[in-house]
Amino acid sequence: MSAKKLLGLTAILVVAVSSLYAAGPQSTERQMTRDKFGSPINGKQVEKFTLTNTKGMQVVLTNYGATLVSLRAPDRKGKFADVVLGYDNVEGYANGTAFLGAIVGRYGNRIAKGKFSLEGKQYTLAINNPPNHLHGGPHGFSTVVWTPQVLPGNTGVIFTYLSKDGEEDYPGNLSVEVTYTLTDQNELRIDYSATTDKETVINLTNHAYFNLAGEGSGNILKHELKLNASRFTPIDPTSIPLGELRAVAGTPFDFTRSTAIGARIDAKDEQLKNGIGYDHNFVLDRKGPGMIEAAEVYEATSGRVLTVLTKEPGVQFYSGNFLNDKTKGKGGKTYGYRSGFCLETQHFPDSPNQPKFPSTVLKPGQKYQTTTIYKFTTR
Repeated sequence: MSAKKLLGLTAILVVAVSSLYAAGPQSTERQMTRDKFGSPINGKQVEKFTLTNTKGMQVVLTNYGATLVSLRAPDRKGKFADVVLGYDNVEGYANGTAFLGAIVGRYGNRIAKGKFSLEGKQYTLAINNPPNHLHGGPHGFSTVVWTPQVLPGNTGVIFTYLSKDGEEDYPGNLSVEVTYTLTDQNELRIDYSATTDKETVINLTNHAYFNLAGEGSGNILKHELKLNASRFTPIDPTSIPLGELRAVAGTPFDFTRSTAIGARIDAKDEQLKNGIGYDHNFVLDRKGPGMIEAAEVYEATSGRVLTVLTKEPGVQFYSGNFLNDKTKGKGGKTYGYRSGFCLETQHFPDSPNQPKFPSTVLKPGQKYQTTTIYKFTTR
């Protein structure tokens, strides 16, 4: 073979290998690695778990806050990118204030003035989002080291935690289990369950911030969002629901048809002013119990589509209004204003004080159980 032909074949081989590399992991078998993720916290080792499915999609989890650290999903050309905002180590999460990727609880979202009553007794919680209580308090579930257990076949990880009676001033010993499963259909499934020995309130969710163009790649205002919700819960200036289920029709909150997130985000609207953009609970159009599609998000440049399915009655759509240039993420990237969006499946904010909202009370002998799925496709 001539040197010219050999050079030509070598060039073709280099291009082929480069293309495979750009497309991401090429494994046909499930993989799982388990590594340290920074210094121990309160004497407990913090670990990270890297799961890869048979299609090359990869999820990284840590037992600090039962947090979703990373999610590498393919674009329409098969190129993988991390679409979840996060940090490189546990110190980032311990020092962060945005709840990136964490499980929040005992009560996700807000409780007005940090007060609620059960069985005739009033409970007073920490005010960590003045004048309200937010995401379980300053030492909520996002700040604790959970106990991990890898699922058979490297399909996922179970995180367990015992929240003791009186922790963050909530009643009851609450035994919590959160299971992340990565399927071969490019779905990240999160199953939540809990039991208590005393009447309490509970509202668990995952606080992942997504950017389907890739984390650290700019704002999410051109992402197109569709919500299966013809009503939302309007809020007061402190982000507490007014108790009303308001129709989205004719308002900037109408995402019943796919609409760019930024299309109306700066409109002159009292609710957008109260939330400094979108930071509202949407009431899902349910016809019964079970899993339903809550949301779909499309990013045109990559072709990535995120579909959210859930058993919950609502979803909090948050447009990253409090992110700023001081938020430094993976690889030193800056997570600026509105550079990620959240779709937090949930019961409604302040439900313990809103008798018309679906109840968040858990009693002894009952089991709290719910599921949410984040599914990734392209078009």
